Amino acid sequence: MNIGPSRLLIMLFILTLVAGCNGARQTPAPRTLEILVTSEAGQKQAALPGVPFQEGRAQGLVVQVFPDVKKQTIDGIGTSFTESSAFVLAHLDPARRRQVMERIYGLDGANFSLARTHMGACDFCVEGRYSYADVADDAELQHFSIQPDREGFDPARYPGVRDAAYDLLPMIQEALAIKEQQGSAPLRIIASAWTAPPWMKDSEAWYVPASAENNWQGVAGSLKPEHEATYARYITRYLDAYADAGVPLWGLTPVNEPHGNGGHWESMNFSPESQAAFIKTHLGPALRDAGHGDIRLLAFDQNRDGLQHWADVMFNDPELRSYLYGIAVHWYSSTFKVYEDVLDRVHDQHPAYSLLHSEGCIDDLGKVAPEGYRDPEGYQEEGWFGNDTFWWNRTCSDWAYTAPWDWAKADDHPLYTPVHRYARNIIVSLDHWLTGWVDWNIVLNSRGGPNHVGNFCGAPIMIDTAQGEVYYTPVFDVLSQFSRTIRPGDVALQTARQLDGLDPDTLHACATLNDQGVVSVQLLNTSGEALTVNLQVGAHHAAVPMAANAVQTVRVQLAAQ
Repeated sequence: MNIGPSRLLIMLFILTLVAGCNGARQTPAPRTLEILVTSEAGQKQAALPGVPFQEGRAQGLVVQVFPDVKKQTIDGIGTSFTESSAFVLAHLDPARRRQVMERIYGLDGANFSLARTHMGACDFCVEGRYSYADVADDAELQHFSIQPDREGFDPARYPGVRDAAYDLLPMIQEALAIKEQQGSAPLRIIASAWTAPPWMKDSEAWYVPASAENNWQGVAGSLKPEHEATYARYITRYLDAYADAGVPLWGLTPVNEPHGNGGHWESMNFSPESQAAFIKTHLGPALRDAGHGDIRLLAFDQNRDGLQHWADVMFNDPELRSYLYGIAVHWYSSTFKVYEDVLDRVHDQHPAYSLLHSEGCIDDLGKVAPEGYRDPEGYQEEGWFGNDTFWWNRTCSDWAYTAPWDWAKADDHPLYTPVHRYARNIIVSLDHWLTGWVDWNIVLNSRGGPNHVGNFCGAPIMIDTAQGEVYYTPVFDVLSQFSRTIRPGDVALQTARQLDGLDPDTLHACATLNDQGVVSVQLLNTSGEALTVNLQVGAHHAAVPMAANAVQTVRVQLAAQ
């Protein structure tokens, strides 16, 4: 067929138009910025090669991210300041301690953005039983002082202490100084009291342990009606004193664990109704009048299985909810459940309020596990120090194995893998509306203390104070990996899983988006087998190799539209 020049030009023009139209229909592909992995095989926030994205629909084992379906704004990921942590760090010389603190709070370290501290004594204190108003019946708080938080530890009394001036407040101040010197965003600190001073409570005691005399019912005590206003002023005085010391507080809970802890350590009771009345009548107005009306006030501050009732009482009260930022929760009601159904339901009913995890740890470290777990090295419920295998395997029991709570172990408290408990809880929580996640003690000694009532627990960093050896557990690397890639102001994205026949606990995922168009996808593989996860981001997908028993972060730059 003979095609003349004019006809050929017309055909080329049409083909060019068609090609242009086809090109316009193609969506620009995202690209992998980095892949980070922490695994049982020994990788610690290790960088892996990126993977290419292609347009189309993924098949097989799929994690799908919907970049256009935005959810809650993130408050941060972090850990906690305790007197016990400060005491352990006081056993290091200042230069070595600074290295540890920079690895926790520095831009090149975990760069934690959210934190918690205790207001007065808690179980993770060296001796406990102190407040900032220990003079009885001082209703005007004339003797109020935060000196207990900065008085330090006398080496003559505590052999091995190398920095006698170091304490809880200096630890917080050092963290803030690192943030400021390195140009990092300010640290958001939540304060929680374990109890009011005893003279403000009807028990007139820090706590009353369970015994035959009280029917094995430990006593926390509640505020005396005449001291509800006193306690509200006590809290505002604390906020003022910390601000004067260069530590502005970001958030506040009226009390830690208002249901009590069985009289095991410092505690104080509130019901949802009594805490609601206290906030409406006393604490809310006191915060406003003292110039702290912008502090994020979080109710409850205990286990997730109690969240629904507390949320309904707090958020259905128009007068009360004007004072509230949200509700704080812990994880101790189960060693594996995240209660995402409860989180979803509470968010759906009360979408204006934040749900924030304020405490979780490997509790009761060192307890003999009834199921007789033994690893290949032969240790049992010990060997956690310097031994990553402990943290990556089913090694831990918790308080539920102690009478009278041993009924709980069968359903909610089986033996568990420490890394899995952390990563599962954080990933699933963020995928179901939590705005922030805070670990408990950042540093403890090699035994899991000190703790003035023997409640020894795991920590992300554990230090042999006799030898000066610092052990960064795998939990630290997992928390650091999350913190580095999930920042305040990021927005959670809708995700979905197609598990291709796998057990639902094998793979967990969540995703967040920052203001630079970068999506961070967090993945947990709990199995002993490597996986290929087909990651679908919008209209494109990529095959992501994932190591066995690993936590992996895939950071993806969305293409400009």
